[in-house]
Amino acid sequence: MNDPEHGAPAGGGTADDGTADSGAADSGAADSGAADDNPAEQLVDLLDLERIEEDIFRGRSPQESLQRVFGGQVAGQALVAAGRTTDGARPVNSLHAYFLRPGRPGVPIVYQVERVRDGRSFTTRRVVAIQQGRTIFNLTASFHQPEPGIEQQLPMPDVPEPESLPPFGDELRAHLGVLPEALARMGRRMAFDIRYVERLRWTPAEIEGAEPRSAVWMRAVGPLGDDPLVHTCALTYASDMMLLDAVRVPVEPLWGPRGFDMASLDHAMWFHRPFRTDEWFLYQQESPIATGARGLARGQIFDRHGRLLVSVMQEGLFRKIGG
Repeated sequence: MNDPEHGAPAGGGTADDGTADSGAADSGAADSGAADDNPAEQLVDLLDLERIEEDIFRGRSPQESLQRVFGGQVAGQALVAAGRTTDGARPVNSLHAYFLRPGRPGVPIVYQVERVRDGRSFTTRRVVAIQQGRTIFNLTASFHQPEPGIEQQLPMPDVPEPESLPPFGDELRAHLGVLPEALARMGRRMAFDIRYVERLRWTPAEIEGAEPRSAVWMRAVGPLGDDPLVHTCALTYASDMMLLDAVRVPVEPLWGPRGFDMASLDHAMWFHRPFRTDEWFLYQQESPIATGARGLARGQIFDRHGRLLVSVMQEGLFRKIGG
């Protein structure tokens, strides 16, 4: 299905179907500004939409080297647009989104918000992202007034503390030596500190017997301010960076030549508790199944005290390169 109206390239893929590039190595850069700029401030600026009409907003799309706009950027901006049409008293409790068409870097994206419902406990918004007159993405978000109820959760996996793990960039340098300038420049603009719980795998021998699981510690590289909506949208941005990698873990090394083009098809999140994205969180990922050229990935995001903050689901399209 080489149809440009479905999917979003993930992991820096080049699939023709894609709406937006994804993947930790290719998508964590928040902007194309100077190397000395603060990437965390750039991320906040990227999420700060221009209101151009009642319930209509415009977001920047940085001119990056990616072939498609990063999906996390579109999802994060769409959620900002939805949130800016509420009174701010109800935090986001869930979102469900579909990637529909490729987004072009460097071209602004317009977000049109429909006020579906303002109830006693829940608020619902529907957002359509439009670029050059075409719908590229849609999202439905729900906001819930906090109230008391059942309290239970499964425990967080037992993993090393983030301070004991090497930063992602250090692992790349240890394997590659001097980084190519494109990677080095992207590293300087990376909005998130990323630390893999297990060492990176580079060869087929290293993935032998591996289960479709991955886990990383993450946090923004600088303060993001105190607006809860900004933290929620920044985490939405980050959630799309490497979730589909869990599908690939048993199939091929995540680092090195890739045998599959990947495309995000949809994305869903449930926000359980308040959090700060500029504090460490564990992103635990796994893939229960991949079949029929589609792979399903699910993620759980915990704070370092073991509280489950967010649940994530995403389906991706996987096509063998040259197949």
